[in-house]
Amino acid sequence: MTVHNDTVAAAQADPDAPQPYAELGLKDDEYQRIKNILGRRPTAAELTVYSVMWSEHCSYKSSRAHLRYFGETTTPEMAEKILAGIGENAGVVDIGDGNAVTFRVESHNHPSYVEPYQGAATGVGGIVRDIMAMGARPIAVMDQLRFGPADAPDTQRVLPGVVHGVGGYGNCLGLPNIGGETVFDESYAGNPLVNALCVGTLKVEDLKLAFASGTGNKVMLFGSRTGLDGIGGVSVLASETFEDGAERKLPAVQVGDPFAEKVLIECCLDLYHAGVVVGIQDLGGAGLACATSELAASGDGGMRINLDAVPLRAENMTAAEILASESQERMCAVVTPENVEKFKEICAHWDVTCAEIGEVTDEDDRLVITHLGDVVIDAPPSSIDDGPVYDRPYARPAWQDDLQVYVPVERPADLKQALLDMVSSPALCSRDFITEQYDRYVRGNTVKAKYSDAGVLRIDEDTNRGVAVSADASGRYTKLDPNTGVRLALAEAYRNVAVTGARPVAVTNCLNYGSPENPDVMWQFRESVHGLADGAKELGIPVSGGNVSFYNQTGDEPILPTPVVGVLGVIDDVHHAIGHDLGSVNEPEVLVLLGETFDEFGGSIWQQISGGGLNGLPPKIDLANEERLADFFDGNTLLTAAHDLSEGGLAQTVVEMAIRADLGVELDLSAVHDDEFVALFSESASRAVVATTADRVDAVLERAAEFGVPAVRIGATTEGRDFVAGSLTASLDELKDAWQSTLPDLFGHAVGANSVVE
Repeated sequence: MTVHNDTVAAAQADPDAPQPYAELGLKDDEYQRIKNILGRRPTAAELTVYSVMWSEHCSYKSSRAHLRYFGETTTPEMAEKILAGIGENAGVVDIGDGNAVTFRVESHNHPSYVEPYQGAATGVGGIVRDIMAMGARPIAVMDQLRFGPADAPDTQRVLPGVVHGVGGYGNCLGLPNIGGETVFDESYAGNPLVNALCVGTLKVEDLKLAFASGTGNKVMLFGSRTGLDGIGGVSVLASETFEDGAERKLPAVQVGDPFAEKVLIECCLDLYHAGVVVGIQDLGGAGLACATSELAASGDGGMRINLDAVPLRAENMTAAEILASESQERMCAVVTPENVEKFKEICAHWDVTCAEIGEVTDEDDRLVITHLGDVVIDAPPSSIDDGPVYDRPYARPAWQDDLQVYVPVERPADLKQALLDMVSSPALCSRDFITEQYDRYVRGNTVKAKYSDAGVLRIDEDTNRGVAVSADASGRYTKLDPNTGVRLALAEAYRNVAVTGARPVAVTNCLNYGSPENPDVMWQFRESVHGLADGAKELGIPVSGGNVSFYNQTGDEPILPTPVVGVLGVIDDVHHAIGHDLGSVNEPEVLVLLGETFDEFGGSIWQQISGGGLNGLPPKIDLANEERLADFFDGNTLLTAAHDLSEGGLAQTVVEMAIRADLGVELDLSAVHDDEFVALFSESASRAVVATTADRVDAVLERAAEFGVPAVRIGATTEGRDFVAGSLTASLDELKDAWQSTLPDLFGHAVGANSVVE
């Protein structure tokens, strides 16, 4: 129904022409609101632009009312190190010595179901450009992946492609993948989650923001040419509920070229260093429609754009198609007239296509776009960028009380078999099959990645200052209690950073939920936002930004509410980063458990794999305990290794440490809890295992007491190759085989076709 020459004049002359606003995702009242703003019916291009910019993915129309709570709970002291925060492309944190770090995590869920490789690959590409748009060099990526049951046919289709997409794009960019999670659960069948995180570094003075200022300044579009791929990517895929057959929506999935993005990164950095960029915006969701309207809305005037100047790779594209295309590897910059030639020279040096497509005008709050010589858009950019805000109904679900009734888990008759079942389960088994497809050490500044609680990177090669990054979530905990569940995710990410010896300084997030039109889902979302905001305030670290992904459901069944929480920490000298590798000294090591263990199995992995379903309450969490743990680790030089406790409890933590080091371990479970099963598999929060030498044990216990951290000696490494815990004995060989074989057995058929590693 799109019309090539539907101009503003034609809209005024034919005010009653039928328009496909409903097909573009607009409600009746939203369409009427657009007509009221314009004083006429919209043109086809205007209708397209408003529809994609007012989509849930771009406008946050159902979440903004609640996201304001982050600002309300951020104190001036928390915010003083934040150079750019919520509302920018990515949060930017001052880490000292003139250095800044930017990080963000964003979803690419629905496209990754439709076309797993390109959906995941362009998710990585999009988050990398968000980091580039802050004036930073991207230096690492992470991924948070969630799929249906590991043995389900559709997981067999989706997982190999997603992993190949994440690895293929990141590896080609030369960015190390320093960590992540892969989770399997029935609720994600038909709606996988692919959340990509990127970290970048810049000098404080090099910070760039997305705004268009200065009358007469030129708008430069550079990068790949604009094509027909990705049209409708945000309005069709990310802002509606999936139904059967959604995997066939291929035209809406973007197509990525990592080599083009790699060149674009270097081109952008040269442009920044040359001082020729006033403002910049990446082209991701909603493409040029988003970039032009956001730049103009945040500027100090208006903007005029000529679509005839946009480099195209398809013939006869309409204005609507040019504006809505989500073709990848593109950026939009505002440049002063005297710097245009220098800008073009730098682009030419990198063989990057560049075009002057418009300029900043003195027409306050007016975006005028022409195509084929006619005006096709004449609208206030602020009205495009600032869409409707809905205060959706929310209510605690009627089923929540019943869900929280705890059905005691069945105690296994054979603890050894229980341990083998746990470590071989898709929930806890080795992720080597996935992580071996990623390059972790390219660029040479990765300090900790594989088998580390948090990824650790060197930022400054002169001072060895670095950062640690972790991202965590538990949909099971969050469904049982959304406020506590997100606090547990925050606590785990915070703890993962702290056990490396880094000081947590900032938070980011990606909030994945079902339909906002469901009051149950909106209650989960609101509770999670409040839990995260209040938790960050209690810890004294700000939320620097985030992303919301709604409509994650198939039919009427939403996914588990999944708030992914990322935490950034700073470490003064990466040479002092703590890993969880036992065997780094030529003598037995003593293991000490930090924190207290309780009989807590609601939402646990044991509850999941033993057929107990999902019920009860998640573990209790007191964030003050996390702060005390972080104080214990900060500057601690007494330890040979450390590993946090989370899913799978003490058993999983120590088994991973023992397998990694190929060392036997003997544990005294009576020092942990009077019930061996609880001691092994409880998932109580605020705990970690640390290793030290015999001559330092007393000093470690004294330091723990000094910071108010419960600590008890629980065992030591041995010369044998057995894992001994109370009455349980298992050989490392059988544990290692159980732990490592699960994913290769399930997905090994896909290695040749879908792996970047042969």
